[in-house]
Amino acid sequence: MHKAGKYVVCIYNEGYQASLELHKLYRVLPDTAATKHGDLRIVDESGEDYLYPASWFVPIRVPEKVEASLVRDS
Repeated sequence: MHKAGKYVVCIYNEGYQASLELHKLYRVLPDTAATKHGDLRIVDESGEDYLYPASWFVPIRVPEKVEASLVRDS
């Protein structure tokens, strides 16, 4: 199960190549309603957050130093 506020890697982007890059790390924003429907709220290439199917992503564990850097840069 994906945890809100964590990070995922994109494994599928058919039809959304401009919005999602394969094998790229994305931040997941908390959205309980989306999660209940099998979606994730992702900050995509537009810099905005949108809903995408959770099955398009694989959750990953990011080391603390990397996560601190990602949070600071966002």
